[in-house]
Amino acid sequence: MKNEHVKLFTDTSIIINGLKSLLEKENINYRVKDNFESARLGGFGQPLASVELHVLENDLEKAEIVLAAYKEKINA
Repeated sequence: MKNEHVKLFTDTSIIINGLKSLLEKENINYRVKDNFESARLGGFGQPLASVELHVLENDLEKAEIVLAAYKEKINA
């Protein structure tokens, strides 16, 4: 099985930074694709909530549990 990164969540950089912290506590590796910052540097517009967080397929199930708890916390 090929272990590739898959998109877990997309939001603003502030929300993504909070999620990154929780994933690090669970030893889940991730990658961030900041489309907003890339567009800004290129002189283009992009919505603020366009920062993607990707995790390895093997960690997806565990990461989704962390994400669900995080969403519940920030939406409370």
